[in-house]
Amino acid sequence: QLQLVESGGGLVQSGGSLRLSCQANGFTLDYHAIAWFRQAPGKEREGVSCASRSGNSLVYADSVKGRFTISRDSAKNTMYLQMNSLKPEDTAVYYCAAVDSEWCTLLDAYKYWGQGTQVTVSS
Repeated sequence: QLQLVESGGGLVQSGGSLRLSCQANGFTLDYHAIAWFRQAPGKEREGVSCASRSGNSLVYADSVKGRFTISRDSAKNTMYLQMNSLKPEDTAVYYCAAVDSEWCTLLDAYKYWGQGTQVTVSS
């Protein structure tokens, strides 16, 4: 079964850190561009970060630049989102995604999606 399985969300105080994990099952993550999206209540899903297949291109939303880091571990076939200096406005359901392409792309083009994990940042 081809799927992405997420873990690592939770409740954290403002200024704290969390690391989200997303393991690929049934396919090799190294052959894909990867991304993290998030969706807050009443808002559209938005891009947080993405990394090209080669890893040479990393993109971050302005709102998370300098605080979040996207990465992958080939041996574990897993991608990560390290989130530091969290703010209440980071509260959302976070989704990992992958597409069999070199480059990051638009939301609708991603082929594989995680189930979503809730991140709640209290003030």
